Amino acid sequence: MATGQRLVQLALATLKRLATGRTPAALLVVLLLAGLYLMSDATHSSTAFGQLYSWLLVINIAAALLLIGLIGKHLYRLVRQMKSRSPGTRLTSRLVVMFIVLAVTPVTVVYYFSLDFIQRGIDSWFDVRVEQALDDALELGRASLDMRMREVLHQTQQVSTELSDTTDALAPFALNDLRAKLDASELTLFSSSGHIIASSAAETAGIIPTLTDERTLLQLRQGKDYVGLDPIRDTGLHVRVAVLISDRLPVGDARILQALYPISERMNTLANSVQSAFAQYKELAYLRKPLKYSFILTLSLVLLLSMLTSVWAAFFSARRLMAPITDLVEGTQAVAAGDYRTRLPLSTNDELGFLVRSFNEMTHKIALAQSEVQRSQQHAEEQRAYLEVVLRHLSSGVLSLGHDLTLHTCNQAAGQILGIDVSTYLNRPLTELATEHGHSQHLVDVIGEHLQRGDSEWREELVLFGSAGRQVLMCRGTQLPELGEEAGGVVVVFDDVTALVQAQRDAAWGEVARRLAHEIKNPLTPIQLSAERLRRKYLATMSPKDADVLDRSTHTIVQQVESLKEMVKAFSEYARMPQINVDTVDLNHLVEEVLDLYRLERSDARLSADLDPKMPELQADSGRLRQLLHNLIKNALEATDNVADARISVSTRCLQEAACRFVELRVCDTGGGISDELLANLFEPYVTSKRKGTGLGLAIVKKIVEEHGGMVRAENIPGGAAVTIRLPVREAKGQRVSRETTSQQITRDKDDAAA
Repeated sequence: MATGQRLVQLALATLKRLATGRTPAALLVVLLLAGLYLMSDATHSSTAFGQLYSWLLVINIAAALLLIGLIGKHLYRLVRQMKSRSPGTRLTSRLVVMFIVLAVTPVTVVYYFSLDFIQRGIDSWFDVRVEQALDDALELGRASLDMRMREVLHQTQQVSTELSDTTDALAPFALNDLRAKLDASELTLFSSSGHIIASSAAETAGIIPTLTDERTLLQLRQGKDYVGLDPIRDTGLHVRVAVLISDRLPVGDARILQALYPISERMNTLANSVQSAFAQYKELAYLRKPLKYSFILTLSLVLLLSMLTSVWAAFFSARRLMAPITDLVEGTQAVAAGDYRTRLPLSTNDELGFLVRSFNEMTHKIALAQSEVQRSQQHAEEQRAYLEVVLRHLSSGVLSLGHDLTLHTCNQAAGQILGIDVSTYLNRPLTELATEHGHSQHLVDVIGEHLQRGDSEWREELVLFGSAGRQVLMCRGTQLPELGEEAGGVVVVFDDVTALVQAQRDAAWGEVARRLAHEIKNPLTPIQLSAERLRRKYLATMSPKDADVLDRSTHTIVQQVESLKEMVKAFSEYARMPQINVDTVDLNHLVEEVLDLYRLERSDARLSADLDPKMPELQADSGRLRQLLHNLIKNALEATDNVADARISVSTRCLQEAACRFVELRVCDTGGGISDELLANLFEPYVTSKRKGTGLGLAIVKKIVEEHGGMVRAENIPGGAAVTIRLPVREAKGQRVSRETTSQQITRDKDDAAA
């Protein structure tokens, strides 16, 4: 009983602690088994059943609620997974339903017929005929015992008369004879006060006679004989008879004879069996309805346990069966998402296990292939990045085109050389670039012509005319091979060799100038000296008429020699490679000084200045810049000699482009402009439109600008022409800077100025 209460308390404590965990089903099974055990134990005793009924009811209600909660929890989880479309939920739900139906259906059928069997079986236990038979058997046993008791009472009464004349001294011998005669197990003679006088027993264990009790003595004092059934220790029952002896001896009070008669073992067993069966029957009859309810409740608990087992078996089996399939679905989704490192756990060696192994091998091979592809892509990216770095830092312009002249790639140098942001035309036909920037039309035409002819390799020098003037490009083209379905194209590499060509020309013209200066300068001095000597020697001795002729002739010779010397000086200045003296120069002040000089000499000329007040100071050779201004203003004055209302303007301004600062000097005139033939080669030596010009003035201007790292260009403007010079603003680094004439330095200076 105490064990049952402890089990109930343990079950309730478990219910309180059970909120979530891995083993709620196991705890529920233990709880139900405990309830079944207590229910089975209670049916054996009405007292135990009454005490445990309320506890069993609480346990069963708690178990039912817990079962409902567990099933509801798993159903909710399954429904939520179905709504979220988790892999394998539909098949899992079908398997769960199928397993539940297969498990619950036979259990329900057995439960129904078991209830009917219990109802009929318990009712059959309490049949009226069975109860009557038990009553009759009990009555029959009682009648047999009563008959035996009356018989031994009569026998004892008869032998008591024989002891009435027997003295106490002879009583032991008489009792032995009478006991044998009566077939009694024990005869004892008592005094009226209950003291033992004599005794005789059939067994040695009866040396100590059985004493009579107070109830027997009281009945005998009332004059009534006693007969009854008394239990024997562990042996059954015997009949005890006590009678009064009517003594005829003068011994005092009446004596008492007590006789014990054994009952046969067979009769004893039958009597006990009938008595026990009748008592149990009455107890069961009392517990008839509670017992029926107990069996029904026990069977219901078994049904609940079976349903729980079937539901959990359904979930467990479905989960076990669906685990490889779910893993395969998730693995397939991971592979579809690009995760080729997915590995599925291998839990079985059946067909599903073979499928899992095959999937793992497949993903392993795909991962290896993906790694190889990634390495190839990384290598290709590295090569592409390397090529981009090379192209970005390459001084040559690079263009890759398709067969339809679609621009695929370009580098920064291409835009710098052409003066166009070529990257904005990527994946567009190159003809659009030529349409929007007309000076590149010739380049596009040349590329298209070679592409149309299918030349595998070609090389050509071409000239472009743009806002920066004449530009010489050296172009080289190579046809690209076809890669798979992608058609080939052409790669065009071009360099701006304008500075190089110009440097070569300058070097050639410098050499020519040196030779001319040397060859011309040598005879000039003797010619001049000879003319002057003739003048001094013969002028005074000749007639006036001849003297006048000699004077004019020698004067002409001396004048022409001076002109030739000036020409030789110009040749020498162009040909030599001087060192410029760098100093801080105020360009506005220098312009004003030169203009003031020409205003004094040419009062008829309308010279104007538009100077930027925020002009920074330059690090330059003031003497060379002064010579530059003289040449430009002199050319402008000569261009406007025969022009009415001629105007010449000189302007300065400071420009900021990217990270560089520039000073722009612009000289404009209204002299009618420059012909197109001269404009392309205006700054080359010996190019001039004047009859007496040497063609070295603008060439010297260009050389001075390049010595200072700048650039110069000439252009026609409405009503005249303009020469624009850009000089970089630099910090002072020294007082003397060597002039560089290599093509690399000239190109770098021009790129700095263009930037």
